[in-house]
Amino acid sequence: MSNASILITPSILSADFRILQKEVESVEPYADWLQIDVMDGHFVQNLSFGAPVAKWIETKLPLDIHLMVQNPRDRIREFLEIGAKNITFHAEAVGEGKERKALLKAIHEGGATAGIALNPETPLSAAEDILSEVDLLLVMSVHPGFGGQEFLSDVLQRVQAARAAYPDLMIQMDGGVDAKTAPLCIQAGANNLVAGSFIFRSQDRAEAIAALRACATSSPG
Repeated sequence: MSNASILITPSILSADFRILQKEVESVEPYADWLQIDVMDGHFVQNLSFGAPVAKWIETKLPLDIHLMVQNPRDRIREFLEIGAKNITFHAEAVGEGKERKALLKAIHEGGATAGIALNPETPLSAAEDILSEVDLLLVMSVHPGFGGQEFLSDVLQRVQAARAAYPDLMIQMDGGVDAKTAPLCIQAGANNLVAGSFIFRSQDRAEAIAALRACATSSPG
Protein backbone atom coordinates (compact mmCIF):
# COMPACT_ATOMS: atom_id res chain seq x y z
CA MET A 1 0.00 0.00 0.00
CA SER A 2 1.58 3.26 -1.09
CA ASN A 3 1.98 6.38 1.01
CA ALA A 4 -0.31 8.28 -1.35
CA SER A 5 -3.10 5.74 -0.92
CA ILE A 6 -3.53 6.53 2.80
CA LEU A 7 -5.96 9.32 3.64
CA ILE A 8 -5.42 11.30 6.82
CA THR A 9 -8.62 12.65 8.36
CA PRO A 10 -8.30 14.96 11.38
CA SER A 11 -11.31 14.85 13.70
CA ILE A 12 -12.31 18.26 15.00
CA LEU A 13 -13.80 16.63 18.09
CA SER A 14 -10.36 17.16 19.64
CA ALA A 15 -9.93 20.72 18.36
CA ASP A 16 -10.27 23.84 20.50
CA PHE A 17 -13.83 24.92 19.74
CA ARG A 18 -13.07 28.47 20.90
CA ILE A 19 -10.83 28.92 17.87
CA LEU A 20 -12.33 26.27 15.62
CA GLN A 21 -11.66 28.05 12.33
CA LYS A 22 -7.98 28.53 13.20
CA GLU A 23 -7.77 24.88 14.22
CA VAL A 24 -9.15 23.83 10.85
CA GLU A 25 -6.72 26.12 9.06
CA SER A 26 -3.81 24.55 10.97
CA VAL A 27 -4.47 21.15 9.37
CA GLU A 28 -5.95 22.11 6.01
CA PRO A 29 -2.70 22.21 3.98
CA TYR A 30 -1.66 18.74 5.17
CA ALA A 31 -4.82 16.64 5.61
CA ASP A 32 -7.03 14.84 3.08
CA TRP A 33 -10.47 14.94 4.73
CA LEU A 34 -11.91 16.67 7.79
CA GLN A 35 -14.16 14.66 10.09
CA ILE A 36 -17.19 16.19 11.80
CA ASP A 37 -18.32 14.03 14.73
CA VAL A 38 -22.05 14.42 15.32
CA MET A 39 -23.25 13.15 18.71
CA ASP A 40 -26.83 13.35 19.94
CA GLY A 41 -26.53 12.54 23.64
CA HIS A 42 -28.59 9.37 23.09
CA PHE A 43 -26.71 6.98 20.80
CA VAL A 44 -23.63 8.14 22.71
CA GLN A 45 -23.61 9.97 26.01
CA ASN A 46 -21.95 13.14 24.82
CA LEU A 47 -23.51 15.89 22.74
CA SER A 48 -21.59 17.70 20.01
CA PHE A 49 -22.64 19.99 17.19
CA GLY A 50 -24.57 19.61 13.97
CA ALA A 51 -24.83 21.30 10.61
CA PRO A 52 -25.73 24.75 12.05
CA VAL A 53 -22.18 24.96 13.44
CA ALA A 54 -20.40 22.93 10.75
CA LYS A 55 -21.71 25.15 7.96
CA TRP A 56 -19.63 28.06 9.27
CA ILE A 57 -16.36 26.15 8.91
CA GLU A 58 -14.45 27.48 5.93
CA THR A 59 -12.32 24.77 4.34
CA LYS A 60 -11.49 23.18 1.03
CA LEU A 61 -11.13 19.79 2.70
CA PRO A 62 -13.89 17.26 1.98
CA LEU A 63 -16.21 17.02 4.98
CA ASP A 64 -16.55 13.53 6.44
CA ILE A 65 -19.66 13.37 8.62
CA HIS A 66 -19.65 10.68 11.31
CA LEU A 67 -23.21 10.36 12.62
CA MET A 68 -23.19 8.95 16.14
CA VAL A 69 -26.95 9.42 16.42
CA GLN A 70 -30.04 7.27 16.88
CA ASN A 71 -31.89 8.71 13.90
CA PRO A 72 -29.43 9.19 11.03
CA ARG A 73 -32.19 9.29 8.42
CA ASP A 74 -33.48 12.50 10.04
CA ARG A 75 -30.03 14.12 10.04
CA ILE A 76 -28.55 13.51 6.61
CA ARG A 77 -30.37 16.31 4.76
CA GLU A 78 -28.79 19.07 6.83
CA PHE A 79 -25.31 17.76 6.02
CA LEU A 80 -26.02 17.15 2.37
CA GLU A 81 -27.09 20.80 2.16
CA ILE A 82 -23.68 21.98 3.38
CA GLY A 83 -21.88 19.83 0.83
CA ALA A 84 -20.75 16.78 2.82
CA LYS A 85 -18.34 14.54 0.94
CA ASN A 86 -19.15 11.43 2.96
CA ILE A 87 -21.79 10.55 5.54
CA THR A 88 -21.28 7.54 7.79
CA PHE A 89 -24.02 6.04 9.95
CA HIS A 90 -23.74 3.32 12.58
CA ALA A 91 -24.82 -0.25 12.00
CA GLU A 92 -26.12 -0.30 15.56
CA ALA A 93 -28.50 2.60 14.84
CA VAL A 94 -30.05 1.38 11.59
CA GLY A 95 -31.77 -1.96 11.10
CA GLU A 96 -30.57 -4.39 8.46
CA GLY A 97 -32.24 -4.65 5.09
CA LYS A 98 -34.65 -2.08 3.67
CA GLU A 99 -33.96 0.60 6.29
CA ARG A 100 -30.24 0.66 5.57
CA LYS A 101 -30.68 0.49 1.82
CA ALA A 102 -33.11 3.41 1.92
CA LEU A 103 -30.63 5.47 3.91
CA LEU A 104 -27.80 4.54 1.56
CA LYS A 105 -29.92 5.56 -1.43
CA ALA A 106 -30.80 8.90 0.16
CA ILE A 107 -27.15 9.72 0.83
CA HIS A 108 -26.08 8.78 -2.68
CA GLU A 109 -28.92 10.69 -4.30
CA GLY A 110 -27.90 13.70 -2.22
CA GLY A 111 -24.47 13.67 -3.85
CA ALA A 112 -22.34 12.16 -1.08
CA THR A 113 -20.63 8.84 -0.55
CA ALA A 114 -21.93 6.64 2.25
CA GLY A 115 -20.25 4.70 5.01
CA ILE A 116 -21.30 2.29 7.74
CA ALA A 117 -19.60 2.23 11.13
CA LEU A 118 -19.07 -0.59 13.61
CA ASN A 119 -18.52 -0.15 17.34
CA PRO A 120 -15.61 -2.16 18.82
CA GLU A 121 -17.89 -4.95 20.05
CA THR A 122 -19.96 -5.17 16.85
CA PRO A 123 -18.98 -8.04 14.51
CA LEU A 124 -18.36 -7.51 10.83
CA SER A 125 -21.34 -9.73 10.08
CA ALA A 126 -23.62 -6.97 11.42
CA ALA A 127 -22.89 -4.94 8.28
CA GLU A 128 -22.56 -7.68 5.68
CA ASP A 129 -26.00 -6.96 4.23
CA ILE A 130 -24.74 -3.68 2.82
CA LEU A 131 -20.92 -3.84 2.63
CA SER A 132 -20.97 -4.49 -1.10
CA GLU A 133 -22.94 -1.26 -1.61
CA VAL A 134 -21.35 1.26 0.76
CA ASP A 135 -18.31 3.35 -0.14
CA LEU A 136 -16.64 3.16 3.26
CA LEU A 137 -16.45 0.94 6.32
CA LEU A 138 -15.54 2.68 9.56
CA VAL A 139 -14.15 0.38 12.24
CA MET A 140 -14.12 2.09 15.62
CA SER A 141 -11.01 1.28 17.64
CA VAL A 142 -12.44 3.02 20.73
CA HIS A 143 -15.97 3.27 22.07
CA PRO A 144 -17.65 6.20 20.34
CA GLY A 145 -18.50 9.44 22.07
CA PHE A 146 -15.28 10.45 23.81
CA GLY A 147 -11.90 11.62 22.55
CA GLY A 148 -8.52 10.54 23.89
CA GLN A 149 -9.30 6.84 24.52
CA GLU A 150 -6.82 3.99 24.30
CA PHE A 151 -6.63 2.04 21.05
CA LEU A 152 -8.39 -1.35 21.11
CA SER A 153 -6.20 -3.70 19.09
CA ASP A 154 -8.76 -6.53 18.99
CA VAL A 155 -10.61 -4.74 16.18
CA LEU A 156 -7.68 -5.20 13.81
CA GLN A 157 -8.85 -8.75 13.06
CA ARG A 158 -12.11 -7.29 11.80
CA VAL A 159 -10.21 -4.91 9.52
CA GLN A 160 -8.18 -7.80 8.12
CA ALA A 161 -11.34 -9.79 7.43
CA ALA A 162 -13.01 -6.84 5.73
CA ARG A 163 -9.97 -6.14 3.55
CA ALA A 164 -9.77 -9.78 2.50
CA ALA A 165 -13.45 -9.88 1.58
CA TYR A 166 -13.62 -6.41 -0.03
CA PRO A 167 -10.23 -5.58 -1.56
CA ASP A 168 -11.35 -2.24 -3.02
CA LEU A 169 -13.37 -0.92 -0.08
CA MET A 170 -12.21 2.19 1.75
CA ILE A 171 -11.67 1.13 5.35
CA GLN A 172 -11.45 3.90 7.90
CA MET A 173 -10.23 3.51 11.48
CA ASP A 174 -11.09 5.95 14.23
CA GLY A 175 -9.95 5.98 17.83
CA GLY A 176 -6.54 6.08 19.47
CA VAL A 177 -4.78 6.45 16.12
CA ASP A 178 -1.26 7.83 16.51
CA ALA A 179 2.24 7.20 15.20
CA LYS A 180 2.43 3.92 17.15
CA THR A 181 -0.95 2.46 16.23
CA ALA A 182 -1.19 3.76 12.65
CA PRO A 183 1.22 1.12 11.25
CA LEU A 184 -0.96 -1.60 12.81
CA CYS A 185 -4.05 -0.10 11.18
CA ILE A 186 -2.41 0.12 7.77
CA GLN A 187 -0.94 -3.38 7.99
CA ALA A 188 -4.40 -4.73 8.80
CA GLY A 189 -5.83 -3.05 5.70
CA ALA A 190 -7.06 0.41 6.70
CA ASN A 191 -6.51 3.18 4.18
CA ASN A 192 -8.23 6.11 5.89
CA LEU A 193 -6.98 7.11 9.34
CA VAL A 194 -8.98 9.39 11.61
CA ALA A 195 -6.91 11.11 14.28
CA GLY A 196 -8.10 13.71 16.74
CA SER A 197 -6.02 13.97 19.89
CA PHE A 198 -2.75 13.00 18.20
CA ILE A 199 -3.08 15.85 15.72
CA PHE A 200 -4.79 18.60 17.67
CA ARG A 201 -2.75 18.11 20.85
CA SER A 202 0.43 18.46 18.83
CA GLN A 203 2.10 21.85 18.62
CA ASP A 204 3.11 21.06 15.04
CA ARG A 205 0.11 19.70 13.17
CA ALA A 206 2.06 19.34 9.91
CA GLU A 207 4.59 17.14 11.68
CA ALA A 208 1.88 15.02 13.32
CA ILE A 209 0.11 14.40 10.02
CA ALA A 210 3.43 13.68 8.29
CA ALA A 211 4.21 11.10 10.98
CA LEU A 212 0.94 9.31 10.27
CA ARG A 213 1.52 9.44 6.53
CA ALA A 214 5.03 8.03 6.96
CA CYS A 215 3.54 4.96 8.60
CA ALA A 216 2.31 3.84 5.19
CA THR A 217 5.86 3.34 3.98
CA SER A 218 6.93 1.57 7.17
CA SER A 219 4.04 -0.89 7.16
CA PRO A 220 4.41 -4.14 5.20
CA GLY A 221 1.81 -4.93 2.59
